[in-house]
Amino acid sequence: MRLEKCYFCSSTIYPGHGMMFVRNDAKQFRFCRSKCHKNFKMKRNPRKVAWTKAFRSAAGKEMVVDGALDVERRRNVPVRYDRNVMMATLTAMKKVAAIRAKREFVFTKTRITMRKKVAEKTSALKSVKQNMEMLPADKIKRLQEHKLLDIKEDSMDVDMV
Repeated sequence: MRLEKCYFCSSTIYPGHGMMFVRNDAKQFRFCRSKCHKNFKMKRNPRKVAWTKAFRSAAGKEMVVDGALDVERRRNVPVRYDRNVMMATLTAMKKVAAIRAKREFVFTKTRITMRKKVAEKTSALKSVKQNMEMLPADKIKRLQEHKLLDIKEDSMDVDMV
């Protein structure tokens, strides 16, 4: 049983499902559903459509470089059936799936923690900018040297009439 990949969204196409478009130069494009086929006909770029796998990998939301992903690649060389080889392949597939799930969990966990750190830092800078009058002058100068605060010197002076 050959499982194909959708040209647009990279999802798995099982036998008897989806549709195929053959261009004049005999290039075959397989689509899992009409949604992907219509987007292809509208000449949309899969890297710019948010629900595709190409977008998720380009935006850094999924792993791109990993050894466990290479196992899923398509191989065009047929292999004669052997029970021992089949059993070894099935056990290897289970191990690879477990490794892949673990790596994806770690990847998403680190991505979420990095976003939390950035959000905390931006909120801290925002609160510092709102309450500048509470900080000592030397701390303000140090923040300006590190270019964390973009405050002009003119705005600090207050004219009294």
